[in-house]
Amino acid sequence: MACRNAGKEKWAGRSIGSLVLMRNIVIIDKDRCDGCGQCVEACAEGAIELIDGKAKLVSEIYCDGLGACIGHCPRDAITVERRQAAGFDQEAVKAHLAGKKTPREKPGFVCPGMAARSLGGGTKRDETKAAPAVSRLGHWPVQLKLVPPQAPFFAGADLLLVADCVPFAMGDFHERFLKDRSVAVGCPKLDDSQFYVEKLAEILKSNKLGSLAVIHMEVPCCSGLTRIAEGAVALSGAEMPFEDITVDLRGNVIKTQKIRPLPRTAQGG
Repeated sequence: MACRNAGKEKWAGRSIGSLVLMRNIVIIDKDRCDGCGQCVEACAEGAIELIDGKAKLVSEIYCDGLGACIGHCPRDAITVERRQAAGFDQEAVKAHLAGKKTPREKPGFVCPGMAARSLGGGTKRDETKAAPAVSRLGHWPVQLKLVPPQAPFFAGADLLLVADCVPFAMGDFHERFLKDRSVAVGCPKLDDSQFYVEKLAEILKSNKLGSLAVIHMEVPCCSGLTRIAEGAVALSGAEMPFEDITVDLRGNVIKTQKIRPLPRTAQGG
């Protein structure tokens, strides 16, 4: 009895989170993370926050190790490993979540793509002298979900894969990019990325494209369109380098790079 009482006294007053256990715990690869924040929203325990543009596990005691966040990461930056870690503490989680809901506190996370901001309007011009802009749209439909892969406007086309916010940001989008090109439009954050990979791959396999260009916004989640294009090229087996163009919130092109994805066969299956 004395030994049993001694054991109880040893652990009396200690929370589960103060114990170090061999258990499953989430690991986030900061190099792969693009700061989209989808894992933050998916973690019911509030264990992940966006810090300096990267997802980070703020405390081991908030992570139950079940990995519900894994399927929400478009970059495969999250894994679960078994190692020594502080025990999951449900009571600490409750207090943590209650604190995040305090009205006076600032929200712990706002996705960069959803952060409200005023841009102050575009460049002023004399509207009385400006000629109406001419649409350069050459076909319909334009949504990647809706376009038929064998549509005649894809045959031999120079194809633009465009995030659907881009034409709103770029005042000269039609003249600068859309003229004499076919287009497919989608949102990598709100739509089914895997469906887009398969649909674009079908377009690539069904048509001998002249070129492919991807245009997306600067917000982290929008770069998923580049990964969709990479995945589609790999899945199709085509040798299709493409131009990747990043646009800021004022419609300026801030980065252009050439990407050369390897076909899936070249990646070892």
